[in-house]
Amino acid sequence: MKLYKLLSFSFLIATLVSCTLTENIYVNDNGTGKFSVDMDGSSLMAMAGDQLGDQMGADAKKNIDSTFTFKQLFEEKKDSIAKLSPETQKELKKLENFVVNTKMNAENKEFLMTLSTDFKKVNELHDVLQSLSALQKLEGAGSAAAPFGNGLGDNNSTLSYTYDGKKFTRKAVIDKQKLAAKAKDSTADMSKMIFASSTYIIKYHFPKRIKKVSNPNALFSDDRKSITIQFPFTDYMENPDKLNFDVEFEK
Repeated sequence: MKLYKLLSFSFLIATLVSCTLTENIYVNDNGTGKFSVDMDGSSLMAMAGDQLGDQMGADAKKNIDSTFTFKQLFEEKKDSIAKLSPETQKELKKLENFVVNTKMNAENKEFLMTLSTDFKKVNELHDVLQSLSALQKLEGAGSAAAPFGNGLGDNNSTLSYTYDGKKFTRKAVIDKQKLAAKAKDSTADMSKMIFASSTYIIKYHFPKRIKKVSNPNALFSDDRKSITIQFPFTDYMENPDKLNFDVEFEK
């Protein structure tokens, strides 16, 4: 698939330039909602447009507005999935309802990618970002959704969300064994350099007015129903518990 090939090469370059990833959660009155992660790699198009053209020819110069679901992708790869371990298949199953949208416009230097899904309760999102790392074990699928699988699925923590109408919690628990192993990894310094200039932004939207947030850097919307918190991407990768916080709502 030419699109997958193009995206794979594009994100290989994207890891070498700054990008912005935004984690969005929209919660409705009944607790249902929508989750998405947006990647803005427009700096890729500004800095590496010529390289893309040289590597991919005419395909890289076309405007792309593509949408696919992991369910479609997994159907194409069902024979390969059947060969994976039961644990990996279970992780991939969590991603079936995710939709991936990619917009690439060379003329406007635009490169945007969104990974999104609906949920019935926020606790359904437990460890969903970490499940993305399972894509790397499925040939062809990983390149279609990188860098989501390459970066977001590998920060040595378990992430959970809870919401009961009175309080919302985002909590990452670090796996100390994985962290210790990563510290011995000779590529750790390289990874730190790659993500040094990137940003991770959290934007959460609730049906109730917010009373307080445990993170002092949270910015409120005018109606106090939304918050925005910005972190260096290195915090997400190396100290994911720094992104932990509680939100309490007005009665």
